[in-house]
This record gives sequence, structure tokens and C-alpha cells, in this order.
Amino acid sequence: MGKIDLKKELKFLYQPSAKAVVEVEVPSLRFLMIDGAGDPNTSPAYAAAVEALFSVSYTAKFMLKKGKQAIDYAVMPLEGLWWADDLASFAADDRSQWQWTMMILQPDFVADAVIDAAIAQVRRKKALPAVSQLRLASFDEGRCAQTLHIGPFSEEGPTIQRVHDHIAARSTLTGKHHEIYLSDIRRGDPAKWKTIIRQPMK
Repeated sequence: MGKIDLKKELKFLYQPSAKAVVEVEVPSLRFLMIDGAGDPNTSPAYAAAVEALFSVSYTAKFMLKKGKQAIDYAVMPLEGLWWADDLASFAADDRSQWQWTMMILQPDFVADAVIDAAIAQVRRKKALPAVSQLRLASFDEGRCAQTLHIGPFSEEGPTIQRVHDHIAARSTLTGKHHEIYLSDIRRGDPAKWKTIIRQPMK
């Protein structure tokens, strides 16, 4: 059995073009999630949340790969939901007031028991307090508009506006601003970072 890559199986969700804004119907998907608040660039809680998510996701992957079924799959990219209680703070890019849910999609064949075992193993082997804040939950986004942004996060504004303009011409915005981080920002050139910008719509 080859390596399973859900980004390819869910190509309509995870491989959009940067040339156009498209509408997609996002089904209910299962995510490992963690909630927090504050500037992602300076908040220790944000860094701890991301580390906990990836630690458990990779631990679950290797548990299945070494198990009886020997299933191998690619860990999905980091995703983030972003909002602020005060919309003016969000619009003004006042990141200290931002709230977020960071999450990683878990394939259906990764049983809840495997995730629980992975959380227990990470808790036992690593001193990651944020692991205790993880939760596994279904997320049903429904109708959304999305496109691909290429470049640093600081230049997302025009791309986000394109998505919002597309929605405004057809419907209204709903839900939370959603980003999917396809690039490893620790290694890649910021000019080539790839981020999916997704916005739910009525």
C-alpha cells in the first residue's frame, strides 16, 4: 500500500489556483484542534499550541505505520481560524486582540483511540503543557470561497479582499477567516509561501 495523501484526494479543497477565487462545499471533517488568543508572532501560547498539534499528529501517524495494518499517510498541513470579538481590532490588524483555533485534519482511518494513545504518549515523553488543551472535533464549514495566496502573510490583504469581494457580489460573509498553511515557513522563502485563504459564505 502506498502513502496516502489527503491533499491529493481532497484536491478541490487543498490545491486551489492563485488565479481565481472559487466556491467549494466543504464537508464535515475531523480535526485535532487547540484554541488560544494573542499575536501569533510573539505569543508563547501560539508556538506551544502548534508544537503540540504536530507532535500528536506525527505520533499518531507513526503508530499506524508501525501497527498491524501498516497504514502510511502524509500528516496534513496546519490550519487556522482567526477572529476578534471587536471586528475593528481584526480589521486594523491588532494581533494582540486576535483569537484563534489552530488545527490539523485527521484522516477517518485514524481512530479516536489512536489519537488518545498519541496524546498520552506525547504527554509521557515530552513536557508539552499545551497537549492537555487539545481536542478532537468535527468541523462543518459548508459553502466557502477560497483562493491561493503566494507570498508572506503581511501581503495577504489584497488576496483576502478578492475573496471578500467575490462573496459580496453573490452572498454575505459568515463564519471565521480560515487559512491553510501549505509551506514550511521555517525553511521556505517568504516570497514563495503558499497559503489558502478560505471564507465561509451564506
